[in-house]
Amino acid sequence: MNNSLLEKSIRNIPDFPKPGILFRDITTLVQNKDAFKKTVDLLSKKYKGKGFDKVVGVEARGFIFGGSVALKIGAGFVPVRKKGKLPYKTISTTYELEYGTDTLEIHKDAITPGEKILIIDDLLATGGTIKAVTELVNQLGGKIAGIGFVIELVDLKGKEKLKNYPVFSLIKFQGE
Repeated sequence: MNNSLLEKSIRNIPDFPKPGILFRDITTLVQNKDAFKKTVDLLSKKYKGKGFDKVVGVEARGFIFGGSVALKIGAGFVPVRKKGKLPYKTISTTYELEYGTDTLEIHKDAITPGEKILIIDDLLATGGTIKAVTELVNQLGGKIAGIGFVIELVDLKGKEKLKNYPVFSLIKFQGE
């Protein structure tokens, strides 16, 4: 699959958020109506007709793609947010970051046990955030049948933390 339009639409920002990091900025992709449409169309094509009940999107860029894909494949949308941002009863999980920890939450009633779940986010790097999301979905009894990303940073080996799930990425970057 030729994703050159998508790759060209991603802005590379060196030394952000710290020296030595090459940040892959998707804001330029979503500003480009053709690239944004192609991204959503390609993700939706991968998952349409597979019987997903809900799409789980991760704050904040996962909302952009997850909500769009949910609409196109005929599924509900579930937001996973940082601690203290959801208004109803939640469950949470705390996970390790490079320096410190973070906590994600999901509404307790967002997923019914047995529902077929697709998780969508913009980027797979080390896999810590999405691994935490899988823990939340599993706590609620959801059956994770797919995890999709716009970008995968292959060298960071995040996919290894998700080896129990089918993972798909539109664009894979290596060696940077």
